[in-house]
Amino acid sequence: MAESAIFKTCSSQFNSTTELAGLLECIVTTQESTFASKNDTQDLADGIDSFYLIFAGALVYFMQTGFAMLCAGSIRAKNVKNVLLWNLLDSCGGGIAFWMTGYAFIYGGDDLGKKTFVGNTDFFLRNDGIRLENWFFQFAFACALSSIVAGTVAERCKMTAYLFYSFFLVGFVYPVVAHAFWSTNGFLSNTAADPLWGSGAIDLAGSGPVHMTGGVTALVAAIILGPRMGRFYDRDGVPLEEPKEIPPHSVTLQFLGTFCLWFGWYGFNPGSVLGISSAEKGQVAALVAVNTTLSACAGALSAMFTSTLLEERRTGVVTYDLGKTMNGCLTGLVAITAGCATVETWAAVVIGIIAGWFYLIGSYLLVKFKIDDAVDAIPVHMVGGAWGVIAAGLFTTPELREAAFGDGDHVGWFYGDGTLIGIQIIAVLFITGWTGVVMGVYFWILNFFGMLRIDPLEEEVGMDLSRHKGSAYTMDGSAKQEHVEELTQKRNESFADSSSHRRGMSFLGDSSHKRKEKKTQDNAKKLAVDEDVGVDLGVDNEVEA
Repeated sequence: MAESAIFKTCSSQFNSTTELAGLLECIVTTQESTFASKNDTQDLADGIDSFYLIFAGALVYFMQTGFAMLCAGSIRAKNVKNVLLWNLLDSCGGGIAFWMTGYAFIYGGDDLGKKTFVGNTDFFLRNDGIRLENWFFQFAFACALSSIVAGTVAERCKMTAYLFYSFFLVGFVYPVVAHAFWSTNGFLSNTAADPLWGSGAIDLAGSGPVHMTGGVTALVAAIILGPRMGRFYDRDGVPLEEPKEIPPHSVTLQFLGTFCLWFGWYGFNPGSVLGISSAEKGQVAALVAVNTTLSACAGALSAMFTSTLLEERRTGVVTYDLGKTMNGCLTGLVAITAGCATVETWAAVVIGIIAGWFYLIGSYLLVKFKIDDAVDAIPVHMVGGAWGVIAAGLFTTPELREAAFGDGDHVGWFYGDGTLIGIQIIAVLFITGWTGVVMGVYFWILNFFGMLRIDPLEEEVGMDLSRHKGSAYTMDGSAKQEHVEELTQKRNESFADSSSHRRGMSFLGDSSHKRKEKKTQDNAKKLAVDEDVGVDLGVDNEVEA
């Protein structure tokens, strides 16, 4: 209530100068009531925004279920327990890393006007002023990031190597990228006091910081780790004439995982508006949800019909590939994540269509260069993420950027100059260079010391049987009895001959010289698929397919 209105209200009640004291008391009381009402309104708005972030964070965290189901369905049944445990470790190890250093490196020390490489305060959440709901929301993002790599390295990566990777990625590598984009001190941030080229990069929810970072990590890991046995080379290392498809053991789980991820994306993208306490924020969040939906739909249809057309031209038979359709949908979701608040709905459809095409191209190139990725995370997240960052630099409109970020000066190339698209290209190069170099060195070191890839016999038998006390399913096996017996004998000999030092190192995996022992001459040349296999590795379960 304005001061003049307060005076009129009170003066109408006290007409005499003898009642001056009452008039003053009325004015003071009314002002206090007005201020209290304003504070109550602000508290309510803050509470709504806090709840919105917690709810959105829960939706994002539910994406872990999607990643777990997608990865489990995409691999062979003999490694399901292993990949499920990896997805659990993404949350557990990543959560501790994000509490220790991750959040602090992203947001710590946000002093407007300074450019920093990482934050330098708020480690272990020791600052009382931290918005804990924001920590939870960003923690869910970090979990999603680390889970991107699980399917790419599945069936051949050591458990502890994966755990340490998750800790390192979430605790240091990802925070550097996220700080550059989303901290007020980041060199790419559009909220900085002096943003790059007067604009800063546009990436509302993480096509670049989350998905590209995860995708580039998956690429370098797959290159250094090498393909699964029998995918591009036989068990003696001789190249196959044609790449061998290793079919997923459960398309049903893949389908469930895809829809869980799509559902979680409605927390991922709309949640990045960070609140709905005002009508303006609510409208931005609604646009984000609509654009997210349209791009996913367009990506799925684009990938399905394009792959069908190409397959018909190659074979003369019309077929519809569910796997490519699902991945086209996910690539559309990844691609719209950067510009979901700043592009119009028709542009979201275009972004999704092109995302589906980019996915198909990326998937083809993986096979051409003999890079093994069981879930196609590299084309979905790295290629789709890069396209999403670039697309925001093409289709961002002045009005929508103003509504989302409060600044509409530099917009997409189709609506203005080339400033924004130039910054977006710099952002793509930065993510690729930083993540590729740091994670490449990390995986190379692990591989050099024999700490990255499992023993060939373990790969034959399967990680569930060799490391997780039995199969996830009770079913006919694909590992030959001789492989099981050979692995059992090898472990017994190792246990009998090992020193206390080597036993202590067993947590990190077999030593490099042990891992490189020559396989015995009677090792089978291929997996048997038509016999039941008894197991004697300390468990009673059967070996699965």
